[in-house]
Amino acid sequence: MSDLAYAEEKSTKFTYRDYKAWELKPGERYELIDGVAYAIPTPNDRHQAILMELVRQIANFLVDKPCKVRPAPYDVRLFYAEDESDDVVVQPDISVICKESKRGTEGCRGAPDIVVEILSPSNTAILMQRKLELYQDAGVREYWIVNPDNNVVTVYRLEGERYVVQSYRAADTIEAPALPGLEVALDRVFTA
Repeated sequence: MSDLAYAEEKSTKFTYRDYKAWELKPGERYELIDGVAYAIPTPNDRHQAILMELVRQIANFLVDKPCKVRPAPYDVRLFYAEDESDDVVVQPDISVICKESKRGTEGCRGAPDIVVEILSPSNTAILMQRKLELYQDAGVREYWIVNPDNNVVTVYRLEGERYVVQSYRAADTIEAPALPGLEVALDRVFTA
């Protein structure tokens, strides 16, 4: 997207209004963090297998429940502004949204209850730290980071205004306080 590259060089800050007007090529995706656009590369096969197994387990649990699971690509406007001046639009691999009022036609309006990100070689430590801060500030109740290289899921759970962290290995089961009764079997996730 040549206009985007030019704008980044000029330190232009984008809003959701700008973001939704971009004319992207098929398969091209971006996130907007503090008004700066970041390209999202196409995920590899293992990433997609893990994504699908997580979505399957969560979606099966949510049948006939008010919460809904949404896999990427799905826009999450963490700090939703009705006038579209918000400048954070992320596309987590998985979003679970329980309040129907947050599920708009364009995506999620505000903080999902659970966000899952599956790491890939393109994830930088700085960007992942910034996302962690954004999710915490927005009030995402649980933020899961899945590391396919070492078969570990790091779960950040909001207690008060801060995250408390816990790690799970491939033989473990994750229970999510944000979705009481949900049990995610990681052995199935990492062998998918």
